[in-house]
Amino acid sequence: MVLKLMLAAMVGVAVRNRQADMNAPRPLIASSLDKLEMAPNPIEPSWVIAGDPQARLSLHSRAYDDQATTAIWDCTAGTFRWYFGWDETVMILDGEVHVTGEDGSERTLKAGDIAYFPGKSWATWHIDSYVRKIAFCRKEFPAPINLALKLRDRLRGGRQAPGGLAA
Repeated sequence: MVLKLMLAAMVGVAVRNRQADMNAPRPLIASSLDKLEMAPNPIEPSWVIAGDPQARLSLHSRAYDDQATTAIWDCTAGTFRWYFGWDETVMILDGEVHVTGEDGSERTLKAGDIAYFPGKSWATWHIDSYVRKIAFCRKEFPAPINLALKLRDRLRGGRQAPGGLAA
């Protein structure tokens, strides 16, 4: 039964990849930060702890399979809890933010700093005045497809990336 499920998932990935090849993405998506139009992106009111943080977002790009995005996000002063539904790597472009992880660890991120937030995690963000970041977001495929991809990579003799995942 498990083998049939893995085979079905692999077929699904192959079909999806075939369709994606027919709708190949543009080879380059580029823009200047100053030319990206920022739109309001309100923080969920129940997440706000203090102040009146006002957030904005500009989606720069989205992967053809909808599994990854790149966006510019900024926010004014305030304190709020944030739920990371996807894995997110950020680079702070302007300002700074004081982040407290679920485990109580604290870190101040300022311009030039890079941080990673795993999907399905929470963090508390405290912004004294303003922060702007670029966010690289990636969501996982459903478990059966992830398993099929790992199996495929093992069968191919793929090298192992950090964390034991095939690269």
